[in-house]
Amino acid sequence: MIEKNNKPFVLAVVGPTASGKTWLGVELAKIYGGEVISADSMQIYKGMDIASAKPTEEEKQGIPHHLMDFLDRDISFSAADYVAMANEKIQEVLSRGRLPIIVGGTGLYVDSLLENVKFSEGGSDEAYREELYAFAKEHGNEALHARLAEIDPEAAEGIHPNNLVRVVRALEVCKVTGRRFSELKRESKTVESPYSSLIIGLNYENRQTLYDRIDLRVDEMVKMGLVEEARQLWQESGMKTAANAIGYKELIPYFKGEAELEDCIATVKQETRHYAKRQLTWFRRNQRIVWIILDRFNKKNEILENCKKTIAKYLET
Repeated sequence: MIEKNNKPFVLAVVGPTASGKTWLGVELAKIYGGEVISADSMQIYKGMDIASAKPTEEEKQGIPHHLMDFLDRDISFSAADYVAMANEKIQEVLSRGRLPIIVGGTGLYVDSLLENVKFSEGGSDEAYREELYAFAKEHGNEALHARLAEIDPEAAEGIHPNNLVRVVRALEVCKVTGRRFSELKRESKTVESPYSSLIIGLNYENRQTLYDRIDLRVDEMVKMGLVEEARQLWQESGMKTAANAIGYKELIPYFKGEAELEDCIATVKQETRHYAKRQLTWFRRNQRIVWIILDRFNKKNEILENCKKTIAKYLET
């Protein structure tokens, strides 16, 4: 077990979609004797493989991957649930003398885990919660998000309008506690983390390079059977959970005969680019992230050498 300041060392690899997190996580696991713990809010669900870019067995290269493909699609899963399960997995990996490597693009999961956020239930008001869901159904997610923005602009900035569960929860906590959700969240970070953690972030200096990678990835997903996977989900469950997943919901107009497939695929690409931009906005707020600017390197081994130097420097200081 690698330690720093008498704490177990945990490594994280974050960044926008299509930046190469899966590849780097696996390569670092091979170098340091690690196991990957996913931090992706969609890869947790069964049957949502292609659009969520779950790594194939070939891509895993024999490296154990945890917190993927274990939850039924009709079960909700919160950041608090993730932190509890990820902490358990970290202890399991450490007990084997291996390095836990957190890999994923869900910033809320990574921050909550490594900042040791203590989630308070904050009470509940089921009647109010149902009222909020009814309001969103009638007026749209954006309208409900606007209500949160009026009450707690900071919380609204960190929650996407389509993440209805979190928008509703934030409003519910505000009502029950009489305080802003963002204030309670800040207070929850006062307990020191049990880990020494280094977060490596992946990004491109040229934003168009990232967007081109996203477009290429979507094309590859279509070849792999994205449309068929999305159709099956839509037919089975009406996309309860997948309705929030990019790559699925954009295809619904095609299934209904309301749009051409080519136009829907273009929308998938556009929405994925928007999602990458939101991910970067989230991660840039975290001053602890050490960024690797990928288009400054010619070869993958140069990226790995840079990461090794970054890790060595962190452990030495």
